[in-house]
Amino acid sequence: MGIVFDREKNTFTLTTKNTSYQMQIGPLGYLLHLYYGRRAEGCFDYLHLKRDCGFSPNPYELQNDRGWSLDTMPQEYSGANGGDFRLSSLDAETARGQRGADLRYVSHEIRAGKYALEGLPAAFDRGDECRTLSITLADKTSGLQVELLYGVFAEQDVITRAARIVNRGDAAVRLYKAASVCLDLPFGEWELLHFHGRHTLERQPERRPLMDGIQSVASKRGASSHQHNPFVILCEPDTTEDAGLCFGVMPVYSGNHRTDIELDQSGSVRVVSGINSEGFSWLLEPGQHFDTPEILLTCSVSGLAPLSHTYHRFIRENVCRRYIPLAERPILLNSWEAMYFDFDEDKLLGLARETKELGVDMLVIDDGWFGHRDDDHTSLGDWFPNTRKLPHGFDTLLNKITDMGLKVGLWVEPEMVSEDSELFRAHPDWALRVPGRQPAISRNQLVLDLSRGEIVDWLFETLSGLLSGLPISYIKWDMNRHLTDLHSAALPADRQGELAHRYVLGLYDLMDRLTRAFPDVLFEGCAGGGGRFDAGMLAYCLQIWCSDNTDPIARLTIQYGTSFGYPVSAVGAHVSTVPNHQTGRTTPFGTRATVAMAGTFGYELNPAKLTAEEKAEIRRQLERFRALRTLIGEGEYYRLTEAGKGRFTAWQQVSPDQGETLVSLVLTQPEANPKPLHLKLKGLDAESVYTLQAADFYGCNADMPALRLSGAALMYAGVTLPIMLGNTPSMQMIWKKSE
Repeated sequence: MGIVFDREKNTFTLTTKNTSYQMQIGPLGYLLHLYYGRRAEGCFDYLHLKRDCGFSPNPYELQNDRGWSLDTMPQEYSGANGGDFRLSSLDAETARGQRGADLRYVSHEIRAGKYALEGLPAAFDRGDECRTLSITLADKTSGLQVELLYGVFAEQDVITRAARIVNRGDAAVRLYKAASVCLDLPFGEWELLHFHGRHTLERQPERRPLMDGIQSVASKRGASSHQHNPFVILCEPDTTEDAGLCFGVMPVYSGNHRTDIELDQSGSVRVVSGINSEGFSWLLEPGQHFDTPEILLTCSVSGLAPLSHTYHRFIRENVCRRYIPLAERPILLNSWEAMYFDFDEDKLLGLARETKELGVDMLVIDDGWFGHRDDDHTSLGDWFPNTRKLPHGFDTLLNKITDMGLKVGLWVEPEMVSEDSELFRAHPDWALRVPGRQPAISRNQLVLDLSRGEIVDWLFETLSGLLSGLPISYIKWDMNRHLTDLHSAALPADRQGELAHRYVLGLYDLMDRLTRAFPDVLFEGCAGGGGRFDAGMLAYCLQIWCSDNTDPIARLTIQYGTSFGYPVSAVGAHVSTVPNHQTGRTTPFGTRATVAMAGTFGYELNPAKLTAEEKAEIRRQLERFRALRTLIGEGEYYRLTEAGKGRFTAWQQVSPDQGETLVSLVLTQPEANPKPLHLKLKGLDAESVYTLQAADFYGCNADMPALRLSGAALMYAGVTLPIMLGNTPSMQMIWKKSE
């Protein structure tokens, strides 16, 4: 396993535990993609026959060989304006107006360890897990060189890709497109699985056959967005959870992204992914380089579940720079849905006492603690205590809370500024806005220009002051609007196209500095909920608030879609009050907890408004989650049903040693005279015997008999559940391997 260069055949073969990836230096130095799929031996250039495809031009040097065209050959990184009319990977313009890119092989290097990217998060190895292949291509007209970077994590079945674009010429070159990856799949039929949505309904899975032409999954909102998550899957039509070939393409990026999938005239599929080129340009001076965001590629030959497991493990172990197991993270109660802006010192202390009495570990003080903020019209940027609400100071309040034995967390929205704030009055030019034009307003706030180093420095110093001087263990980092009016007061006119990407680089710089300076603080990402749920943010934030929608029935599909690429340990999920504040729906307390236990688990309610019975139920939920959270956070996650389809949604977690499993089910459509509820479990040891340790039903009267069954019986024959009637009842079963 690893990287092999065959000098005779001019092939590079990247081999992981289950897959092979091969490319070849072809005629005239073009780098051709030969194969990616199930692990296999040999040279695969025999697959790609010459063919004369009408109106597909030939390179000048091969003008008499009409069977060889860039327009029909699979490529590793496509150029532009040179005879390949399919999706380009790189488009550039010289000072003389020469447009396009003609990229040819120059050299390569194979080395131990993992490459790094300047200013960008990227996967890392924890020892000797990775080898790097660097292949340099050059365009002699522009003087550009493209260093294609491949990180081969053989045991993890992951290949990472990025591109470093270097100006080796003597004049500036303007980049108009700089993709991270081009992946050509010359044969087969494919379907696209992507994850769309909107605020409070993120990552809704949609699977469709490819159409002839180009399909795009993209965001130009300045964030990865609620609307289109950057992660996509290509799969064969017969691919299921447990069988079939599929490929994952996951950008490690939190800004404007674009993945284009083209089905061309010959039936070949090309995937090009990276920074969204709309509105993008980058002036590359001589000697400078530009690094593209990283893409995590994986291929599963055994269905969607193994692909998800690969991403889950890889993000936990090789993307999150500091991983804390769920068993070591505090269970929190957030003040937002408990009080919104309506609190003061006495109310917070009362909430803290109630929180401590329940047995919760942490109180998080959400929006409204700073400046003179009583609603969302003011004070963003004024990160000092609201003295009207907190007359004795923030340190006094937090010390009183920690003296109760609680940890304290804090909500911030550092990237934003209110027009009614001391910060804006002092520095109006720090906000993004087009000169001479009134800016668009969203949630009564503007966006700080994080492309400017002095603003990033100010934010680092301001937030460091909070974290250094106060007993804060957790930061909820929010972003409640997207980027509009893109214009920086600090960039010249010919570099304004760099702003959106420079904003993300500034954000990463700020988060990198803060997480290094305060390694004991747990950062949770949030962007109006799940509007920036991506691998780039997970490099700094171990968890992300999955959605502002806390309704458990809506969360079933949101968390189902999220699970295809992102681990349970990253999914911020809470039990909230009823009627739910987003949907108005009332669901059983136990069902709300069942769904929240498919994430980091916490509470979003006011304990003072609960009955004694409900408080007792919370204590039972806490005991249950604490007993199960290692299994939940580290176990293999299986989707037993498709959320939103059928009468119920079910999922399962299996411990790494297959010794224990948790099965959860929510009945979304109770019926009269119902058909039997039947489940087939997954991921167990077929030869071992499992005993049903617990079967808890919530919102209904039901019971399970004592059972002792083989893993084979549970997986192949399954288990039948008792009749569950009521308003969206739920169930959790725990099975343990018998000695």
